[in-house]
Amino acid sequence: MDRRTFLATGAATAAFGTEALAQHADHLPPLKDAPPSPAPYSRLKGGDFVHHLEPAQEAQRVFDSPAPKGPQGRWIARAPLPIPRSEMAWATAWSDRMHIVGGYGEGRVDRAYHHVYDPGADRWFDAAPLPRGANHVAVTADAGRVYAFGGFIQQNRDPDTNAYAYDVAADRWSAIAPLPRARGAAAAVVLDGKVHLIGGAAAPVAERASVGWHEVYDPQSDRWEMRKALPGARDHVGCVAYEGVIHIIGGRFNTFEYNTDLHHAYLPERDTWEERSPIPTARSGHGLVVYRGRLFAMGGEGGVLEQGVPRQAKVFGQTESYDPRTDSWQQHAPMLTPRHAVGATVLGDRIYVAGGGAVLGGSLQSAVHEAFALE
Repeated sequence: MDRRTFLATGAATAAFGTEALAQHADHLPPLKDAPPSPAPYSRLKGGDFVHHLEPAQEAQRVFDSPAPKGPQGRWIARAPLPIPRSEMAWATAWSDRMHIVGGYGEGRVDRAYHHVYDPGADRWFDAAPLPRGANHVAVTADAGRVYAFGGFIQQNRDPDTNAYAYDVAADRWSAIAPLPRARGAAAAVVLDGKVHLIGGAAAPVAERASVGWHEVYDPQSDRWEMRKALPGARDHVGCVAYEGVIHIIGGRFNTFEYNTDLHHAYLPERDTWEERSPIPTARSGHGLVVYRGRLFAMGGEGGVLEQGVPRQAKVFGQTESYDPRTDSWQQHAPMLTPRHAVGATVLGDRIYVAGGGAVLGGSLQSAVHEAFALE
């Protein structure tokens, strides 16, 4: 996305009046408006704005998928994030709004940002910040609450056990029972009123090893229980629950040099995991959502970093979807701007993908925000 398109999107956003916001006024608290970022990218070191990618950075983008073609659909630009961000890891949605928590931004890796997006108004808002800043925080939502679990205090390492619940109606965070074991880059998903926290990466800090831990939080008792571990420990996975089954797709073994195409399904009534058809593009740090009865994956990264210099660097734009009925995959129109460590949710009849890293690793954050819909 060039600067002209980016700023035009911001101008269109500013043109919306209060009428579009009124639809939420009866059940959501007033939040402070957060204008779009003046530039699509910023550097982690120094935090300075970047308006264009360099040719070597553009060369990292990958769009082609090996999956059979399905309906292509279309991506469009939406209101940019207020601040270029990445490594939030995931986003969640409640009451037709997207919540993105924590991550890298403005030259630091321990941000407590909490941005909320309203698709009806195509506007962003500032909500109560996370009680402590962190990156790769696992988030999910249920019954009027947004949950935030664990995360890293250093750059993609040094996990903690902190856990919080955000009351959407009150715009307020509260501490809940801490994680039994510290980890970041885990996946959180709600099934039958309980939160499953799966995979991630743990201590020691110098190793940041992937884990297959599977723990379940019960909001009613404020307690944790153990479940069968994920086969093949990994982090930065895609995770959704659909028709009573949890799907864990892709991810990495310790580092994006070892991405996987693994796809496991958790069957709660048997407390067991089964393999499903692998994702066509092995990736990690991708988004995964349920849209029109299919599981849609987009974005991600892979490659090698040698002393901070990328080699075989790939930032994925592929959009691929899985049909649980046929256990098969197909491809759709790729994202306009490939990114990893994105915030991805479904609001209404569109998939929204905000922020993320524009190059391999965490050196360049983005405020880019795009939405996808099948025709």
